[in-house]
Amino acid sequence: MTAEEIKRHRTESVLRELIPEALSQLGDERLRTLTVTEVVCSRGRSDADVYLDPTGLEEGDQKQVLKQLKKVTRGLEAYCLKAEGWFKSPKFHFKFDRQLERTKRLDELFSIIEKEIK
Repeated sequence: MTAEEIKRHRTESVLRELIPEALSQLGDERLRTLTVTEVVCSRGRSDADVYLDPTGLEEGDQKQVLKQLKKVTRGLEAYCLKAEGWFKSPKFHFKFDRQLERTKRLDELFSIIEKEIK
């Protein structure tokens, strides 16, 4: 693992902790309860994809949450800058983590197969 990869992984780890802290201080209840499942930084650490758990949110609610997050992104970035003392923060791009839904669906399929086998 190169030094650049180590820095990127460290940044991702720090952001996984800082973003939920920043979200918990917002006024919108839906944003305060969001769970960050993963953060993936670009190679130069100028952008970060922030994956959120969509559990409990309908499709329409997810779109509203993403709109709200777009409005508060600068504040979240400023929070991370101040908390870590960084010169520059990655630009956040929020997305809902569809991997959780796929995993749940696969588990359901495997349980159906298991029942049929027995």
